[in-house]
Amino acid sequence: MHKALPRKILVRAPNWIGDAVMCEPALRGLRSLFPAAELTLLAKPTITELFTAYSGLDRVLVYDDKVTHAGIAGKWSLAGSLRRQSFDLAVLFQNAFEAAFVAWLAGIPRRYGYATDGRVLFLTEPVAIPRRDRPVHQVEYYWNMLKPLGLSGEPPSPTLHVSSDEDRMADAKFVSAGIDSSDLIIGVNPGSTYGGAKRWLPERFADVARQLTERMEKDDRAHVAVVLLGAKGEESLGKDIASRIDRRSLVLSGATSIRELMAVVKRCRLLITNDTGPMHIAAAFGVPIVAVFGPTDSRTTAPYRQERSVVREVVDCAPCLLRECPIDHRCMTRVSVDRVYGAAMNQIRADTLTGNKLAGDTLMSQEAAPSAPNLSACHSANVSAVLVGYTIFLDRDGTLNADPGYIKSPDQLELFPGVPEALARLKQAGARLILVTNQSGVARGLLSHDDLAAVHAKLKHILDDAGASLDAIYFCPHHPDEGCGCRKPNPGMIDQAVREQRVDLERAYLIGDHVRDIELAKRIGVRSVLVTTGVVCPQESERLKATALAPDWIAPSMTAAADWLLCDAGRSPVQMNDGRVMHR
Repeated sequence: MHKALPRKILVRAPNWIGDAVMCEPALRGLRSLFPAAELTLLAKPTITELFTAYSGLDRVLVYDDKVTHAGIAGKWSLAGSLRRQSFDLAVLFQNAFEAAFVAWLAGIPRRYGYATDGRVLFLTEPVAIPRRDRPVHQVEYYWNMLKPLGLSGEPPSPTLHVSSDEDRMADAKFVSAGIDSSDLIIGVNPGSTYGGAKRWLPERFADVARQLTERMEKDDRAHVAVVLLGAKGEESLGKDIASRIDRRSLVLSGATSIRELMAVVKRCRLLITNDTGPMHIAAAFGVPIVAVFGPTDSRTTAPYRQERSVVREVVDCAPCLLRECPIDHRCMTRVSVDRVYGAAMNQIRADTLTGNKLAGDTLMSQEAAPSAPNLSACHSANVSAVLVGYTIFLDRDGTLNADPGYIKSPDQLELFPGVPEALARLKQAGARLILVTNQSGVARGLLSHDDLAAVHAKLKHILDDAGASLDAIYFCPHHPDEGCGCRKPNPGMIDQAVREQRVDLERAYLIGDHVRDIELAKRIGVRSVLVTTGVVCPQESERLKATALAPDWIAPSMTAAADWLLCDAGRSPVQMNDGRVMHR
């Protein structure tokens, strides 16, 4: 399909929360394929709430199949409304016959989706269904559907976003229940709207939560609270488990909107859950998860790329995909409290080692960070203007986006999950953002200056839409053998930025994924953050701490880097590793 052709695209979203979250990478992929097109999402009310203010969409339409669009008359009315908007392409992630029928009834000339549910006659471009003997994860299922349109590579992990106001509302909800902003929160999601077969035993959820609370309060010397989550109709289940825990708890089952649930889940230190929508919401926010699987297939619906989060018992009858167990529910009853508790402790330890959602004392070496901040304590602090006057220098490949080697076209540019939102937070706090990137592919003849400009135009478009506009872009096009003064770790690009952008290096940071980024930061005398999303893996970063190239902070993601930077910038004057005092 020619990329200039679709001007207005209708996207039919999946109906379930978990499926919609797993479809999010494909939404980003669709936007990357057609950056100039107007994307409109058609979804049921709960799903539209999930994607409120989502940066990759231009509009969201509610499909209310219970009232407004119920029955044949409702479908006819919906089709008429869509027809008047003159869409030229419908992308149907929702697999049902109805989705294709409504798109056909609306007169949308190109109707694209999997050839499922007997709807092939209503699709102008049906996509072959994946082979059943080769299960693929649902994230990949949605992503692969777009490959005939030109999408390539592997999907990123899903990501979601809540606003700072929604974060504050969640904090207020906790405070009203006596839970302080510095307290650690264990989330427990014991229900399932799909059916009882997916539910682990309530008393076992309670046992695990109680043991975790006791252990974390003892080891971390922290205050811990348990928050019970669930849908409407699961209130009694939440109250029953809270009474069994006999520790400080808050029951929010049936008491949150989707947006409120997202903000609450984001705040959790750990979520213990069945295979449900909130599990995928937690994964999209990078919250450590322990997910008990029974009748469903963890190969297709586990938290994406979080295999260690799954606890399941191998039995002959699973996965059966049944809503209710017709026999003895052995897939769940054989999962012990000890196994889930052990998995939870492993998740917490692994998460702490990577620096994600740290609370209390951090693992950063004292040589690298003389007085490392408590990220949990300052997470909810007012950071509205702490970066006014500051400049953040950003590396590109491996820091903002996956690095496939040399990015030669905009189609290959795929930002890491959470990058636009994290940079938007820095921008909202007053920072200027300047990109400094080595691009020797130009000198090697792998891409032209025009190709690079097109890639950077897409990058700017994505970040502009997220409220994270770049203030300047500097790149070095030279071959490493040329010995130029601008290729990092040489400071040529920084020197140019200082002249042209009037950057004050006394009020600057640098974020990168490579040792040369940290070396550059030390040469110009600014504080540095190493993100382990690129060249330097978490294990290698630990070894850096004992060297002269120790960064000021190590983060597993741009989200975590922004957390630290906002906290660090808001502190009192700090003495840097070279003895210089930086004034905030």
